[in-house]
Amino acid sequence: MASIVKIGVSWRALIRRKGHKGLCKTFQTKAQAEAWARQREAEIDRGEIVAEPGVLRVNEVIQAYRELRDQSRPIADTANEHYMLRRLADGLGDKRAGALSTQDLVSYCQMRKEEGAGPYTINMELSKLGTVMRYAGSFLKIALPDVTGQARPLLNHLGLIGGGGKRERRPTEDEIIGLLDQLKQPYSDLVRFAIATAMRRGEIVKLCWTDLDSEKKLILVRDRKDPRKKQGNDQWVPLLGDAWNIVQRQSRDNDRIFPVHEQTVSKYFKEACEDLGIPDLHFHDLRHEGTSRLFEEGYEIQQVSLVTGHKDWRHLRRYTNLKPVDLHREKKVPE
Repeated sequence: MASIVKIGVSWRALIRRKGHKGLCKTFQTKAQAEAWARQREAEIDRGEIVAEPGVLRVNEVIQAYRELRDQSRPIADTANEHYMLRRLADGLGDKRAGALSTQDLVSYCQMRKEEGAGPYTINMELSKLGTVMRYAGSFLKIALPDVTGQARPLLNHLGLIGGGGKRERRPTEDEIIGLLDQLKQPYSDLVRFAIATAMRRGEIVKLCWTDLDSEKKLILVRDRKDPRKKQGNDQWVPLLGDAWNIVQRQSRDNDRIFPVHEQTVSKYFKEACEDLGIPDLHFHDLRHEGTSRLFEEGYEIQQVSLVTGHKDWRHLRRYTNLKPVDLHREKKVPE
């Protein structure tokens, strides 16, 4: 119940609720103060005025961000963003959002480093936290600190966050053969397909039989990754080389061509690398391998981009790690 107190010739309305910032305003008449107090209390009851930043937990802010995204662009359970939010909630969820400090983020980054995350991965998670605090704060009508911006100089100095750099890792032929022997179906074919098409893991597991054009030997990759367009970026991709045959031998008992979970692919791929003693090889490196092979087979950059989906050819260079020995191949002399 609001407290209405006469202060001189004016009337002050004061609302105090546990877990909420106190609301106070002065009016010329008692009736105005009471009407304002009733309206504010109703807004609190409806959840339109939430807990003050000092009380709100990071977990609640993350949940508010998810609810906000549900209204525009829902976060899929298989999306990398979902897992980043879950890691942030696990590591920082019980912290007070309004009192989150640089030291809190240093501790979080050190914990992630001990878990095996690299500077680029941690940097991406911190960027996501900044987005969450900014958008959810506006959604909840509260001011949250830009703690990620404040912490970045120190985190950079400590080497806890950093850029992705350029990976040069390509699997050797022996490593590929070993992985294909080690992995069971459909995971071995999925690896073959990843190399043949240079597709991302998430793109492969979403491919459906209804997206296959058998006459033209094309497959429709839906919502392909694009920094400027998050949805509707569908692209027809030619199934070159062995890619078409790999698709044709898959079971048609499911709507998807490779009916497996994105995270399961990573799990089995990582386990196979560990069992075989293959160091520092990621599933995404197969995209590098596939792209490089297309160049080595003689395709021009504009042709390769039709397969990989790169809009900017400059970005395509970071996936192209040609082997120096391949330059010794005999060039064909035009007749």
